[in-house]
Amino acid sequence: MGFRVYRPYAFPDAVDPEIEKELKRLGVKFETHLHAETDAIVCLLGVKIDAELLDRAPKLRVVANVAVGYDNIDVPACTARGVVATNTPDVLTEATADCAWALLLSAARRVPEGDRYVRSGKWKRWDWVTLRGADVHGRTLGILGAGRIGQAVGHRAVGFSMQVLYTSRERKLLFEHTSLARRVEFKTLLRESDFLSIHVPLSKETRHLIGAKELAMMKTGAILINTARGPIVDEAALVRALKSGKLAAAGLDVFEREPKIHPGLLKLENVALLPHIGSATDSARRRMVETALRNCIAALKGEMPPNALNSQALK
Repeated sequence: MGFRVYRPYAFPDAVDPEIEKELKRLGVKFETHLHAETDAIVCLLGVKIDAELLDRAPKLRVVANVAVGYDNIDVPACTARGVVATNTPDVLTEATADCAWALLLSAARRVPEGDRYVRSGKWKRWDWVTLRGADVHGRTLGILGAGRIGQAVGHRAVGFSMQVLYTSRERKLLFEHTSLARRVEFKTLLRESDFLSIHVPLSKETRHLIGAKELAMMKTGAILINTARGPIVDEAALVRALKSGKLAAAGLDVFEREPKIHPGLLKLENVALLPHIGSATDSARRRMVETALRNCIAALKGEMPPNALNSQALK
């Protein structure tokens, strides 16, 4: 017995010894290239899993994405070929929520600007009006998409005595109870939020969900945070809103064509920019790899992976 697993990125993280033992027992061999004998794929978002790739690996059983989002995977194409696709939910929820709040506070209190100001040597004395930012405590936080991460971001707002609004396809009663959140329509969310934090998955329906029209509906002086997927926001429209003063600031961990960033964003002082590091803590990244490997192992053993996106592929 032995399985050949395409893993284009060599993860440096030490994983649970039991996982290592099971990989050895199954005779798993990790490879850096895809071929006709590939049994499984363990990949990051940068690997596009489409029909063309799937056709190159007729023996493929599983695609184990090391991410919670899976917009890089053509799930219907996988299902049609009997390939189960998986992701890594839960394990990165808290780390990504922390990152969203880091961006929110940084944008509100102009932390990147302050850091650059101090390092430049321009700070000569304390001044009454230097780098005035926006209040966070007691303001309104809008959660666009109250999934695991969106709810975790909302829970953190309780400590800041914020009113929490959210959108979701269905009511989140426990979330409402623990955070006093209120479910509202999309337009209401835009109009009433002082801070808008984006947490919807990327799909055909959500691409450019936040464009010029939606930005115009937001409060003047509002702040936008995106730790979900870059293409959800029309970056050109965002640049115009930031330059005009419609939005006070933005905090972005993801970009429309990353790693390329709209040149207008790079020129603006009122944007906090991060290189897609929402889940970048030691423990979160290690658990993401472990979750993906557990999904892969289950599929190779003919079992249903814990985080299957298309369980019907194994039926």
